[in-house]
Amino acid sequence: MKYDLVIDSRPSEVVIALLRDGLLIELHKEKHDNNYSAGDIYLGKVRKTNPGLNASFVSVGYEKDGFLHYLDLGPQFNSYKKFTRQAVEQKLNTASLKNFKKDARIDKEGAINDVLKSGDLILTQISKEPISTKGPRLTTEISIAGRYMILIPFSDKVSISQKIADPKEQKRLKQLIRSIKPHGFGVIIRTVALGKKVAELDKDLKNLYKKWQAITKKLKNAKPNTRIHGELNKASVILRDLLNSDFNRIYVNNIELKLELQEYISRIAPEKEKIVKLHKKNNPIFQEFNITKQIKGSFGKNVTMKKGTYLVIEHTEALHVIDVNSGKKVDSKKDQEENALAVNLEAAEEVARQLRLRDMGGIIVVDFIDMKQEKNRKLLTEKLKQEMNADKAKHNILPPTKFGLVQITRQRVRPEMNIDTQENCPMCSGNGKIDSSLLLIDQIERKIHALSETTKNLLHIFTHPFVASYINKKEGWFSKSISQKWSHKFGKKILVTGDERLHLLEYSVVK
Repeated sequence: MKYDLVIDSRPSEVVIALLRDGLLIELHKEKHDNNYSAGDIYLGKVRKTNPGLNASFVSVGYEKDGFLHYLDLGPQFNSYKKFTRQAVEQKLNTASLKNFKKDARIDKEGAINDVLKSGDLILTQISKEPISTKGPRLTTEISIAGRYMILIPFSDKVSISQKIADPKEQKRLKQLIRSIKPHGFGVIIRTVALGKKVAELDKDLKNLYKKWQAITKKLKNAKPNTRIHGELNKASVILRDLLNSDFNRIYVNNIELKLELQEYISRIAPEKEKIVKLHKKNNPIFQEFNITKQIKGSFGKNVTMKKGTYLVIEHTEALHVIDVNSGKKVDSKKDQEENALAVNLEAAEEVARQLRLRDMGGIIVVDFIDMKQEKNRKLLTEKLKQEMNADKAKHNILPPTKFGLVQITRQRVRPEMNIDTQENCPMCSGNGKIDSSLLLIDQIERKIHALSETTKNLLHIFTHPFVASYINKKEGWFSKSISQKWSHKFGKKILVTGDERLHLLEYSVVK
């Protein structure tokens, strides 16, 4: 597998596309003035407590107060609160926790009013970005993420990613980190630390400690709602988490952003610095890498897969429903159970991609095609889990019910990516909406594929004259038109004729 990152810098935002072997698997939009991202740390002020919810509402400068539940305070909250107060009042001379006297842990079953009151200043981190009408979800268990590890103040625990399965490597990494970590800090060792030498790990740890020092320094005389520490931009976060030997190229259309990414890569992986390329062609960068077309085909209500199989995706505030349809994909040589399994396994791959691409969170119900055999239902569950292994968001997958329903819960950290793929209708002065014109050629090709097995020599296609002209057009003397390429691909003559009676996106096929 090869990963490419394509970054489109626009006047008001940066749009980031992650491709795996040319297929779009993640899409992120980041405003230039983007605050309140997951991971950002703020000096918050408690507005009020709610004993019924056992939570407090904290102002961090967003239009809606952040929500902080008692369980998100963390056992060392009293120490955090004391440290924050002393730092703001400039009573601390160092960021070190070696000689800092910790307060008693808070009661796990305690009440919010026992530890917080209106007007308290607290150091808080955004765990979920503002979604819909809700403010950000907050935590006071601060964590600072690096390339190989995550630093956790006021903790002494060293834990390790479950994906590092080798007991010897687990022991080596834990012993190594315990020997170099600063006193009073815990560490979570990330999967990418596998096999890394002490020099690389020590460098990453020192960088994280410097960030903690900067946080402590900025707290001095800080006012409420001040952002104390900002998470990296989204492109850097993707690189921090995914950059490895599988990363092929990073394409960007802005020279300043190119230099910024090169500088960041030079710190975390100097050997990869040259993979950042500046896009200089006249074509828009997303069009050059076929991303615009993939977005149009992936974000609508209906998502078509190979050979006519498609998904229907519906959204509500708390629930997403995905319906799997076989379309015309039926193999006459197989029975119904085999056909259902083939469609479901193909759909499982696309469902996993859609969850990651749209960043769908909460509860997802997938209505797969019914299968009677238990072994096939197990195959489907294993396939779905395998496809979702690469998903960084925490998720849980339940086995299919006897009705073919699969329930998935997926961590919801930021608003779902929602893109309107329809276009203004050119035939009614833009009063109506039509499906994306970019996808019409693919739709016609799928129709030809479906009919080619039952057609001997000729398929005659009627389309709007503009579309017919485009399909029959040859770019150069030796080049082939789209219709000629279809004839070669499907082994029969494909004739495309314009018909003024048809709408711009209408077509008909005559065998």
